[in-house]
Amino acid sequence: MPSTPHGRTHQQQPQQQPPRQQQQQTTTSPPPSTPDIRLGLSAQDIATLRQHQQLAHAQNRSPAVSQASSQGRLLLDPGSLQLLSRHFDRIMQAISQRLDQLNRATETATESQTSRASHALEIADAEIARFRGILLQIDELELEFDKIRRIREIVRGFRARVEGLERRIGG
Repeated sequence: MPSTPHGRTHQQQPQQQPPRQQQQQTTTSPPPSTPDIRLGLSAQDIATLRQHQQLAHAQNRSPAVSQASSQGRLLLDPGSLQLLSRHFDRIMQAISQRLDQLNRATETATESQTSRASHALEIADAEIARFRGILLQIDELELEFDKIRRIREIVRGFRARVEGLERRIGG
């Protein structure tokens, strides 16, 4: 026998359940449901909620949701809400994983494009340097052509003098 804080012992009496709880245990009643229109959601939101509730219950092989759905009601008991919550958690996890995959793919593509762009810039820089070298060579050739023109003018001048001297002497 258990003792009380004052050291006295007392007999434990068998606990009796209230009649209502006993009645609920003997009969199985459908889980509580709520009419769709009482939720204040749009028709599209209700359809989505119904679809996901059916999926959540189908994963647990629970027939209750189809009965409630056929009556235009949604199950809002703690068990159904917990199933729905786990279902949405799985969906959110799948979305998160897909988002991570897309982020990695985007990073890979960006790195690849950056690498290609860097390579293209290196090639462009090399071509620009080569072109500048060619321009310098052209400038040097133009200077050489200018020297040749001056020499030609000098030679023409000498030839004209020589011809003038030949005419005076030979003439």
